[in-house]
Amino acid sequence: MDIRFLGGAEEVGRSAILINDRLLLDYGMLTGNPPQFPIETPRPDAVVVSHGHLDHVGAIPSLLSGDRRPPIHWTAPTQELALTLARDTLKLHGGTYDCPFTQEELHRVTQVSETHGYRETFDVADHSITFYNAGHIPGSAHVLIDDGDTRLFYTADFHTENQRLVSASTARPEADVVICESTYSDVQHDPRKQIETRFVESVRTTMWQGGTVIVPAFAIGRTQELLLVCAANNIDCYVDGMGKQVTKMLKEYPQFIRGEEALGHAKSNARFVTGRDGQRKRIAEQNTVIVTTSGMLSGGPAMTYIPEIRSNPTNKITLTGYQVEGTPGRSLLETGRAEINDRIMPISAQVEWYDFSAHADKDGLMELLNEYKDTRVLINHGDRCQRFADELNASEFDATAPTLGQEISI
Repeated sequence: MDIRFLGGAEEVGRSAILINDRLLLDYGMLTGNPPQFPIETPRPDAVVVSHGHLDHVGAIPSLLSGDRRPPIHWTAPTQELALTLARDTLKLHGGTYDCPFTQEELHRVTQVSETHGYRETFDVADHSITFYNAGHIPGSAHVLIDDGDTRLFYTADFHTENQRLVSASTARPEADVVICESTYSDVQHDPRKQIETRFVESVRTTMWQGGTVIVPAFAIGRTQELLLVCAANNIDCYVDGMGKQVTKMLKEYPQFIRGEEALGHAKSNARFVTGRDGQRKRIAEQNTVIVTTSGMLSGGPAMTYIPEIRSNPTNKITLTGYQVEGTPGRSLLETGRAEINDRIMPISAQVEWYDFSAHADKDGLMELLNEYKDTRVLINHGDRCQRFADELNASEFDATAPTLGQEISI
């Protein structure tokens, strides 16, 4: 089996892996200014997609330019999420370098799409494929690929602890080689229950003091997780941004979420913001909680809310996910200032960060990899891939951290 890394090697973002020059695993983008895409546009016979986050699906429609029509295989929620993200990219950046595809190419995605469930084996381009629940977001999948000679287990992004929204990854199929993500290879997450308790206590304290809490959250997965946390703790909240659409959509796929009834309750507990007639500015003046995109303060309705609440130290901004270097969220954490609406703004409101990660930490990574001690391991999707590979080798693994563009034959 020949494995070529077109993105996601020694970096987080633009995941893309070409198998035997025929099968493409994921095709995402690395957000930034400007965004970065995989190092080449291949012509695969078929595409297999692990999950619906921008760094894994953001450039998928560009594979359908010209006369290219490779079938795209994914779970049903992943298809819906990929289309939602692509429409948003077109809306915001269509016709610019920041959007690598057209409306026509996006339309073609639905024409070549084929959806599959977990543990359902299917054949494509002379490869046998099986999806397993990866515990990351609804529809996220580990991918097992068998070309008749070699069995490859592509973990993609995964989590080994239950979240309120999705159940943990448990599948560990036999494999000859494993491609493993390493986003948090040097981090130990606090127990989720402790994180939730701190978050809830902080939110309640601010509301008791008369303040407003802005909760920037990724639209896919994180928004729904936080709505579930709020509902479980009887905290009324608003929800704004793309997370509204995603929350409604996920209700249509109960087999891919941990608790359909709980998500329904969370949806009912949250008030959906329309944004019409100055509604956001009025809400920002209320003693309330607002869960809104974007998770790194790089756009979305957060750009309206934060200027409204930033000058009052009773108010609070609770960041709930990883803040990529160079984003306004990262700047806010490090300097107390952030670029909002093209202006550098000092923030007097309190700023907190909570590790609601949907990725496995170091213990979770080792929990999975310990099942593959006699298997070749390729480390990707991290900013310390080589160091993690070295740590594994010191523990008698056979681990490699491929570089961008490198091809490895197994």
